[in-house]
Amino acid sequence: MSKTKRKLRPCDDKPKVGLVLTGGGARAAYQVGVLRAIAEMLPEDADNPFPVICGTSAGAINAASLAVAANEFQEGVRQLEDVWANFHVGQVYRADLMGVLKNSFKFLISLFSSDYGRHRAISLLDNSPLQSLLLRRVPLKMLHHCIRSGSLHALGITAWGYTSGQSVTFYQAARGIIPWKRAQRVGVSTQIGVQHLMASSAIPFFFPPIKLNREFFGDGSMRQMTPISPALHLGSDKVLIIGVHREYDELPKRVSATSYPSFAQIAGHAMNSIFVDSLDVDLERLQRINETLKLIPLQTRQENKMRLRPVDSMIISPSIEINEIAQSYAQSLPITMRSLYRAVGAMSPNGSTLLSYVLFEAPFCKALIELGRNDTLQQKDKVLQFIST
Repeated sequence: MSKTKRKLRPCDDKPKVGLVLTGGGARAAYQVGVLRAIAEMLPEDADNPFPVICGTSAGAINAASLAVAANEFQEGVRQLEDVWANFHVGQVYRADLMGVLKNSFKFLISLFSSDYGRHRAISLLDNSPLQSLLLRRVPLKMLHHCIRSGSLHALGITAWGYTSGQSVTFYQAARGIIPWKRAQRVGVSTQIGVQHLMASSAIPFFFPPIKLNREFFGDGSMRQMTPISPALHLGSDKVLIIGVHREYDELPKRVSATSYPSFAQIAGHAMNSIFVDSLDVDLERLQRINETLKLIPLQTRQENKMRLRPVDSMIISPSIEINEIAQSYAQSLPITMRSLYRAVGAMSPNGSTLLSYVLFEAPFCKALIELGRNDTLQQKDKVLQFIST
């Protein structure tokens, strides 16, 4: 979310580090804290350390914001933090009483009349304010200049097609990137626009689908079974992933339930299945492939023209549960949204997971930014070694 000056740089033969920003609604503020820490680690005039940037859902918006500022990495991070540190839900979706009632009424009518929603965008929330924000703060025309200058190799934005059922990565990149087609996932070369960011972040039910070309698209995290794959197709030699959920060494304890789960509790688990689970599986798959390739000599792989190659990866994720933080800042929501979320159980401890995805308020976002910054600075040497070699 920055206006950048074009700064030509010589080509670099270093391994291309791909940055993968996952989805997660308001949780994506954590990614900004991680990026801020990396910016602090590097010299003020440092080049963009991430030639390949890929994002999905809210991560797509962060990815695009960083990519358009690839010529001025430090300034790009500062501008991105400025937006998140001053966020209000009204900048993402209509939170005023009239807007909420109008959209809720339309949504209820669509439940009883399929014809009503056939030619109308139906959703629980009206996210038109987000489109206005992106048009003001993300100058996507700068992508061409950043790619031409060599500070950016590729930007990939992933969305999910409601008709085809495919995970589609729309990308804008330097020459040489070949579109790909795999089982239920494809890569399409295009000129990235705000509509791609809106499609990638269109959380089902909450935000309306967006039509791109001939198909309607929704949140890119849906059925994105290989979230790391787009970065590899776009030329990454190694990948840094910024997650938005805490990793556990052990499975959580099973406890006895005393009441039926609320709508918010069920929706929170559904959100986790969309935004979280596929990343864990993909990372496990990548690590297994790397271990297998270690057993095969390089010469043998070359002689047999094996396309698989070892890929170094690193993930930075929250050290504490984000939903616990969300519970502390629930009252920062406007009264209209507090009433709505209380009605579905999101304001209770059991509903805090859902709340953490929709709490686009400055106090909560600042807390996540600080958490991301601290988590990253605690592993400064490891991060610097990963992005610099």
